Amino acid sequence: MPTPPKKTATAQPKPPRQPAQPKPSKRASRPDGAATRQLLLETAGQLFAERGFADATSKEICERAGTPMASVNYHFGSREALYEAALIEAHRQVVGLDELAALVASFADPRERLRALLGRFVGFSTDAGTPWGFMLMLREVLSPSNAIPALIEKAIRPKAAFLLKTIGEVLELNPSTPVVQRALMFSVLPCIVMMVAPMRMQAALLPAVAKDREALAEDFVRFVMAGLDAIALAHRTDS
Repeated sequence: MPTPPKKTATAQPKPPRQPAQPKPSKRASRPDGAATRQLLLETAGQLFAERGFADATSKEICERAGTPMASVNYHFGSREALYEAALIEAHRQVVGLDELAALVASFADPRERLRALLGRFVGFSTDAGTPWGFMLMLREVLSPSNAIPALIEKAIRPKAAFLLKTIGEVLELNPSTPVVQRALMFSVLPCIVMMVAPMRMQAALLPAVAKDREALAEDFVRFVMAGLDAIALAHRTDS
């Protein structure tokens, strides 16, 4: 009988080669632009608060932040623009407009809104921990720079308008009247004094004030509200 032909072994197809995994990019591990900008802002703010604008150089800011030397100019354009941004951030740390709006959003009565705002101001002024923003603002107040106009327009004026509107509603007067503007000054300046006066000085001179901060806030609100009532009565009588 004829011998059947031998079966030839068929070659098994090789599995497809897996594409090489791309190596992680060094660029991807770096903080993105927004994070770097925020890091520079925080670092510069702390340095400006410690030593002032004149003595805090771009080189030192970048070294402390761990960023390339050109980072200040790249993200802000100049050291002056960085200082302006730090001042605006400093004012936000002291009191932010969004924070104020959220604080009073649930109150329909303007008097209750003002009570909440005053309580917040006293609370901040008596906090043990002070952010760098307050120290930077204090430096700027004592030695104003060329950034003051930008600070007023971008940070202070919007909050002042918010507070003037609230006090105007309490007094039932137009916020633009001199009476309301004076009332705002009388209401806010004591909080600024409490922020500036060192806690050790307050405790030495007025120990009762230093011990009971909650009572301080309550009495301050009563004091301001009574003063506003007297102002409102006087000007209603005059008219």
